[in-house]
Order: sequence, then structure tokens, then C-alpha cells
Amino acid sequence: MASAIQANKLKQPSLSQLRAFAAVAEHLHFRDAAAAIGMSQPALSGAVSALEVALGVQLIERTTRKVLLTPAGERLAVRSRAVLGALGELMEEAEAVRAPFTGVLRLGVIPTVAPYLLPAVLRLVHERYPDLDLQVHEEQTSSLLEGLAAGRLDLLLLAVPLGVPGVTELPLFDEDFVLVMEKEHHLAGRTGLPRETLRDLPLLLLDEGHCLRDQALDICREAGRTRGTPVTTTAAGLSTLVQLVAGGLGVTLLPRTAVTVETGRNEALSTGYFMDPAPSRRVALAVRTGSARHEEFEELAAALRGAMGTLPVRVPEEG
Repeated sequence: MASAIQANKLKQPSLSQLRAFAAVAEHLHFRDAAAAIGMSQPALSGAVSALEVALGVQLIERTTRKVLLTPAGERLAVRSRAVLGALGELMEEAEAVRAPFTGVLRLGVIPTVAPYLLPAVLRLVHERYPDLDLQVHEEQTSSLLEGLAAGRLDLLLLAVPLGVPGVTELPLFDEDFVLVMEKEHHLAGRTGLPRETLRDLPLLLLDEGHCLRDQALDICREAGRTRGTPVTTTAAGLSTLVQLVAGGLGVTLLPRTAVTVETGRNEALSTGYFMDPAPSRRVALAVRTGSARHEEFEELAAALRGAMGTLPVRVPEEG
């Protein structure tokens, strides 16, 4: 009986074996998988082979050109990722208990926020949380949410509402949208513009996938712009977008935090401001509901709201 128990113990897979197999299952390539987890290719191959022996099943099919998962490998890859994810959550909780605002914080930021808010965020972190290793990832909203759900990211800075189950939003501020146009445009420098102004203007927007594009389209629909009114989509970023405006191709909408940076690069640009209540967006932090670091992130949100005093935004009285 004792020998049987000992044999069963020997068959327990190790975490390094699970990490190796999960990497191979993700990349389907030994060299790429080894590079992803910082392991030599022979060591990774040996770990996967040892896991197959421990489990008593073949997990992958090896060919000269590629790696394929067996049916058993596909099923156990899901389990392996779940085990590694649970381990990551355990380590995250232990780290949060030991000391808040220490260790690594992987922050995801959307492109229409990053250039304009990161200076304030980085300054706050450096001054108030010097032991925090902040790592910034700029991606579109859908990719950020996937990264948050998978545990690749810890915290997001983006426009809300998201309406995503399992994600809690911590509001930071509201900001108005501003109409940007050529200086010679008949609306240049105007204030108190009605939203209906947007009905027939030649509008330039960001490419598909940017949440700012979706928000701008919602504003246009509220203003009575019909679906038949063309919208020219020509830019992957705000900097390119405003230069196209300066070139006379149309007008666009910018969040107010971006206006000074983007219009200051070209004297041919001007702005127009909407009457109250102006179209606006809300920017917030987003966290996994029930995260072990939730209190830490709430404190960070409060600190960020306090640091927004120099920006042209409206900070809610309560977070």
C-alpha cells in the first residue's frame, strides 16, 4: 500500500511542467513557447514529455514543422490554464496582503486616453507609490477586457460604461467632446454650438475598433444624423485624424483632454464648443470584480481623481 501511495505522488505533475505545456498549447511552436516563458527549448520539450508520462496520456503530436494538440491535449490545456490562473490569483492575493502598492501592476490603457492622462498617472505613481512597478500596455478596449479577464492585465484605464459582467468600474472623471475644424471653417471659434450642428458636417472618425468612434457615432445619432449621411473613416490615431482635418478633409470630435496636445501641433486648426449639456464621455478604472487588490485600486482611483485638478474635466464628488 505504501509503495502504491508513493507511486501516485510521483505522478503528480509539477507547475513547471504545466507552464511548459500551457505555453506549447498557446503557441503550437516549441521555440516560441520556450521564449515566452524564459525556458530553453530542450528543457521545455523535456517538461512536456515528463508531463505526458506523469499523466499517462499523449498531449501533443510532434512533426518536423509544427506542433498539434491531441484531443486529450486540447482538454487538458484548458485545465492547465485554469490551474495556472488559480495559482496566479493566489500569488496576487498573497502579494496584496503583504503590502499594498508594491510589486507589479499591469495597467491597460486605450489609445485615446494614454497620451493625455499618462503623464498625470505616472507622476502620481512615482511620487506616492515609489515601490509600485507600473507596466503600461496600450491596446483597444476589446483587447484590454480580454487581458483583464485572462489575468494578463490587473487594471484598465478606459472609457465607460462597459456593461461587462465580472468587471467593476471606478469612475475618475467626465470630459466634454470638442469639435475640431480648419481655422477658415464658418464654425471656427464658436461656443454654444447645438448638437444638431453635427447632422450634415463631413465627419472624420477613427477606424473600427476604437471606442471613441462608437461614442462619436452615438453622439451623431442623438443629434439627428441619419445613417445615410457619410462618415469618412481614415485614421488609426487622433494625431493623424486632426492632421486630416487641417488638410481640409472634414471635421472631427476630440475628447477635451486631447485638444491642447493635438491642435497645438498645427496652426491651421480651430475648435468649437457645444452648449451645455455638451456631449461627453466618462473615463474610469476597471478591475475584476472581487479582485484581491480591490481596496488598493479604489485608493488609487481616489488619488487619481485628486490629481485631475489641472485637466479640463469634471471630477465626480463621490468615486
